[in-house]
Amino acid sequence: MQLEYNTIYSSKRKKLTITVERDRSVVVKAPTGTSAEQISRAIESRKLWIYEKINHSQKYQSPLHPPGKELVNGESLLFLGQSYQLEIVDTVDTVVTNDGIAFVNNRFLVPKHLIQKPGSVFQDWYIQQAKEIILPRVQHYADRLGVSYNEAKITDSKYRWGSCTPQNNLTFNWRLIKAPMFAINYVVVHELTHLLEANHTPRFWGIINSQIAQMEKAKHWLKVHGSLLDETL
Repeated sequence: MQLEYNTIYSSKRKKLTITVERDRSVVVKAPTGTSAEQISRAIESRKLWIYEKINHSQKYQSPLHPPGKELVNGESLLFLGQSYQLEIVDTVDTVVTNDGIAFVNNRFLVPKHLIQKPGSVFQDWYIQQAKEIILPRVQHYADRLGVSYNEAKITDSKYRWGSCTPQNNLTFNWRLIKAPMFAINYVVVHELTHLLEANHTPRFWGIINSQIAQMEKAKHWLKVHGSLLDETL
């Protein structure tokens, strides 16, 4: 059976890498100028590993994006692992807001005038929360691990919770802010540990386990509930 994959070239990349995304797609990232033959050889040499990853239980079997929700009173959205109800209001001028939305008394208050563009508004709110909550965790655990990174940022990657690039840049999916803190901490430490150990070796998992006592619980939560983080209005 022919193994399909997408190739992304970059002049900044120094070596070829192969990843299997959460939707089971195979992506090859290679330095500019890498020949098709070199890529084919790399794919062939790791074919067994690739098929194991494609069939891993943590990869999605169903479509990535579940049916969207509706912006109506009583609807609920996830935030830090908990579901909170929405309440449509005339205005939220009396409270501190972000992009027009307020989170008050365990409820999302949404002004009526934002009903026409719910998805983008909540995405902006989630991204801001991710910056304020996730990025400080990156520095916290980097200090604990004794590692340094070039840059950490929140991105709109649809297929990965986080990544660590060859340039020591860290990225985290904004949707992760919907997960419990123990799962967020796990993903943060997972990516930081790649600065110490590139591959998923026993040493790699040992380092994570030394920092995250709930490592297995976090992996299980993301495996079972990860698709919920993709839900949108």
